[in-house]
Amino acid sequence: MRTDLVSEPGDAHRPNEDFAAVGLPACGQGGCVVVLDGVTPPRGETGCLHSVPWFTARLGGTVTELTVSAIDLTLPEILARAIARTAEAHAETCDLSHPRTPQATVALARWSAETVEYLVLSDSALLLQDPDGTVTAVLDDRLARLPRSALASDALVDATLRNREGGFFTAAADPSVAVRAVAGTLPRGQVRALAALTDGAARWTEVFREGDWQALFELVAKEGARSLVDRVRELETADRQERAFLRRGKTHDDATAVYAEL
Repeated sequence: MRTDLVSEPGDAHRPNEDFAAVGLPACGQGGCVVVLDGVTPPRGETGCLHSVPWFTARLGGTVTELTVSAIDLTLPEILARAIARTAEAHAETCDLSHPRTPQATVALARWSAETVEYLVLSDSALLLQDPDGTVTAVLDDRLARLPRSALASDALVDATLRNREGGFFTAAADPSVAVRAVAGTLPRGQVRALAALTDGAARWTEVFREGDWQALFELVAKEGARSLVDRVRELETADRQERAFLRRGKTHDDATAVYAEL
């Protein structure tokens, strides 16, 4: 077993809104990778007293604990239970019905001696490598399929499309969104290694087009997660003035990459 984890804020003066964890149970028969990307709200009301990092730490910590300990639950059931617990932690002080209540994307994998389970909700990515070296990307592409007219200023998505039919889904305060995730199970023998990425790290492929998912995975496996994030930062900085790739939105995003060799 080999794991590698890097999580870096896009701005050193702002807290990192990503969450990442690797869980390796004492029995040694399996493990899990958990990656969350907190959704940065626009300036204005969110209905919540808490920050996005507070939310991702709460939700991510609960998902990690349940993924390791509740082996009888499926990953969608674990995510639903974690969302419910997190909502209970601030329901009395915050308006959880607000469309911009703290929320996050999710990429989650759990393996045992027999199976590898996976779950992706919104625009984080999970890459699975088979024994022959071929990489398959597990993606929830509903956000990418929204029409450009759905984008408000600053590349923010219209709040009315969040957690709605015809829009896209994130982990916020409603546990029922867990069934909307892209999820499944594979035999353990079909997965040699995996990588989970927030969209800030996935920019290398999705925004800057430096290589496909196969190339990105091979970069992380060979040179490490640190190298991927460093390369993304170099590309972002080079594009700061020209804005050929990052036409809208922030130059630097929080970037998280986790690699696990099973």
